[in-house]
Amino acid sequence: MGLLKYILKRLVTIFISLVVVIVITYILMYLAPGEFFNINAFSASAGKVSTLTPEQLQILIKGFEEKYGLNVPLWKQILNYLGDAFRFKFGPSFSNPNEPIEVQIARRFPVTFTLAILSIALALIIGIPLGVISALKRNTWIDYTTTFVAMIGSMFPAYLIGVILVIIFSIYLKVLPTSGWETPKQMILPVVTVALAPLATIARFMRSSLLDVLNQDYVRTAYAKGGTERAVIIRHALRNSMIPIVTIIGPQLAILFTGTVWIENLFRVPGLGQLFVNAAAQRDYPLLVTSTFILSLSVMFMNLLVDIIYAFLDPRIKYE
Repeated sequence: MGLLKYILKRLVTIFISLVVVIVITYILMYLAPGEFFNINAFSASAGKVSTLTPEQLQILIKGFEEKYGLNVPLWKQILNYLGDAFRFKFGPSFSNPNEPIEVQIARRFPVTFTLAILSIALALIIGIPLGVISALKRNTWIDYTTTFVAMIGSMFPAYLIGVILVIIFSIYLKVLPTSGWETPKQMILPVVTVALAPLATIARFMRSSLLDVLNQDYVRTAYAKGGTERAVIIRHALRNSMIPIVTIIGPQLAILFTGTVWIENLFRVPGLGQLFVNAAAQRDYPLLVTSTFILSLSVMFMNLLVDIIYAFLDPRIKYE
């Protein structure tokens, strides 16, 4: 019952947070210079519209504003959008008026989701063993090497690492393609690029967490009772040292969902991030605000899921 009450409270918090995010996004877009309906962007998107007279062009623009509800006050635009957004009805975008935004997102979101999940899975599969080995081999060359690799992964931004990987594996070694998302081979560089930063963070947290647990009294008691090192670490130390790892997975997933924006453009991955960047460049406001809505909703639900997992890892945690 306590968990259900906690989830309901968090859902209310998520709803309020989404409203705040949408309001801020609308205000920033309203204050930002430039708009989709300026002559250059409108002429480029409409093809032969440049042959129209200024009066005909103004009539056409007025028709577009009425179609997208831009002829009403900003507060009313926000209310109209929120009413539709929570029913997952986002209407058409400026740049692609023949296809609803929810259809465009439904086609691209699985790509971004797959990229983020594969990256965090790779980071966990490699990062946790590295952290464990580093803690068990403390102050040895293995520990120093692992710490150095973790520092490198944390220091350099993902897009710079992506460029370096392309130069090494695509240009010089010619073993991996530079872009695309259709084959497993094309997925390797984007996934590795996105995974390196969380891998480094997970390895560092795992090392410090396991070292802390190994100094606890109950671990020394387990050794005193005759437990082997392997049994004590697996049965007593490892599970408790995993709780801080779960703590950082939520923020790491949030970083991955937003961080894939640049990686998707670098490797031409047809995901939500590329859609977001194109929307921002074209001042496609319906698509831009909806991308923000979907990314924010994904991050908040991921954090909620991580918080719920706490209770299963540590029975001492109670949700009131």
